[in-house]
Amino acid sequence: MSNIVEQTESIVLPICENNKVELVDVEYVKEGQAFFLRVYVDTPEGIDIDQCADVAEELSLKLDELDYISDEYILEVSSPGAERPLKTKDAILQSIGSYVNVRTYQAIEGKKEYEGYLTSFNDDIITVEIMIKTRKKSVEIPYDKVAKIRLAIKF
Repeated sequence: MSNIVEQTESIVLPICENNKVELVDVEYVKEGQAFFLRVYVDTPEGIDIDQCADVAEELSLKLDELDYISDEYILEVSSPGAERPLKTKDAILQSIGSYVNVRTYQAIEGKKEYEGYLTSFNDDIITVEIMIKTRKKSVEIPYDKVAKIRLAIKF
């Protein structure tokens, strides 16, 4: 399945550039009996349905032409939403000051998940300011230990 994701990323990147949108993520998943190819796109100003439709139309034509996915699938092109994943180092840098959720491959200071404000990203170290009861604490997380980092909504 990751091969399908990689192939789709290489196909959709130039389509995104032509449409002046950023590729955020590609997923190929099975839900119930159906396969879904999901492509998430965005712009700094936010994305509208027409931009998603333009990318979907171009991508659909290219996918039909190349025909590398043997299963029947449903193509979805949409915004990544409020809790978008931060897939690149640039995306992390652009999100400094934002509230994030970070999951790690192994425990750091006894935990594998942190939520707080992203305060810095230097020398492959992500620093997140978390709250412990009423005190703020900074946690340093090596980039290579991060399983997933995404924007989060603070409640």
